[in-house]
Amino acid sequence: MIRLVFGILVLLAIFRFPAIESRSHHHLASSGIEFSALNCRKHKAVLTDFGGVGDGKTSNTKAFKTAISKISQLASDGGAQLVVPPGKWLTGSFNLTSHFTLFIQKGATILASQDESEWPVVAPLPSYGKGRDGTGTGRFNALISGTNLTDVVITGNNGTINGQGKYWWEKFKKKQFKVTRPYMIELLFSKDIQISNITLVDSPSWHVHPVYCNNVILKSITIIAPVTVPNTDGINPDSCTNTLIEDCYIVSGDDCIAVKSGWDQYGIKFGMPSQQLSIRRLTCISPKSAGIALGSEMSGGIKDVRIEDVTLINTESSIRIKTAAGRGAYVKDIYARRITMKTMKYVFWMSGNYNQHPDEGYDPKALPEVSNINFSNMTAENVTMSGSLAGIDKDPFTGICISNVTISLSAKPKEVQWECTNVAGVTSRVKPEPCSLLPEKKTEGKNVDCEFPSDLIPIESVVLKTCSL
Repeated sequence: MIRLVFGILVLLAIFRFPAIESRSHHHLASSGIEFSALNCRKHKAVLTDFGGVGDGKTSNTKAFKTAISKISQLASDGGAQLVVPPGKWLTGSFNLTSHFTLFIQKGATILASQDESEWPVVAPLPSYGKGRDGTGTGRFNALISGTNLTDVVITGNNGTINGQGKYWWEKFKKKQFKVTRPYMIELLFSKDIQISNITLVDSPSWHVHPVYCNNVILKSITIIAPVTVPNTDGINPDSCTNTLIEDCYIVSGDDCIAVKSGWDQYGIKFGMPSQQLSIRRLTCISPKSAGIALGSEMSGGIKDVRIEDVTLINTESSIRIKTAAGRGAYVKDIYARRITMKTMKYVFWMSGNYNQHPDEGYDPKALPEVSNINFSNMTAENVTMSGSLAGIDKDPFTGICISNVTISLSAKPKEVQWECTNVAGVTSRVKPEPCSLLPEKKTEGKNVDCEFPSDLIPIESVVLKTCSL
């Protein structure tokens, strides 16, 4: 008994968790905050318990790292929850841990440091081979990152992460970086991930990047970036399996969502596809890019993507397929329905000549397969051009199906509404009338409806638990 008591006292002294819990939990319990999560946590702490200062000026990098380091030792004992309370919390890059919840309260803002010394430089992703910005082989670590993790939740009651991207955008534009800019949130080789109910603002580059992950829920995220700044993609699932993106609102200078799986010979060698992806109830504004892009880095393959109930406003294109000779792999079994669009340059856009390559080592004979692409029940207003579909010579995009689509043109539309080369497929009840390579089809005198799967991917059946601070 004496040894047991002594052991408990030692643990208390090392971790300080009972003291942390008694202060922070009592302070937060009166707020009555409840939230939904994959798992609730047994232990709770607040950033201020580890020396955090929320004045917007003091660096909290050490506080975040210390908190997560100590909390990580409780992973096997019910996990732990770190609360970021109201205030402005300046920090450089830090890594998460397993069986962990980062809760950002309303009124709290995590501010990304503009001190590059607080951003470690790490190796390029194995499926990319080079930094994505085309500047050397290194890249800054993400603001919030983690590798080989299980059961991680980043959530809040609409707290904010501000990437303070202007510093990075301007320096990149002047070509002053020797490594690739950091992303805001990047989790690698991890599973059972949830990011929800937070606002993300002005990332230096991509905002949310799960890569090589399984079982991912991205829900009720608001992402805001200037529409004039490129590479500020909203959510980029990359070589992930079983992912759900729902109820998100994104304003971006690049693709609101871009599905990826590696770049040319590096992605082909790594060979990990993006698959089993459901995107639903997305609202997107992106005047210079796509609502949802498939590619262009798709060299591990993209398949079984379901997209539904999407609203696109003042966006360059709806669902854009981007690829090129050298990419290899495939984009196939893509299903989209109930898409509403207002003020669009293109409705349908497929490009087989997206010729950005990591280096000269790519194989131009590695041709991608694009097949079984299904669009149905779509309306679009104020459109400049209905469709630009360009496959690859001797490698056509096939199995394209478009049904029940009504497009209203802008005051100054393109004279030719459909441009099609190296594509094949069918259409039904599409206005304006598509190109001859996509002829109208009826079966036994009845209209054709493009496919949409009736089953669910596994992540769509996950029920979140109700947790509290």
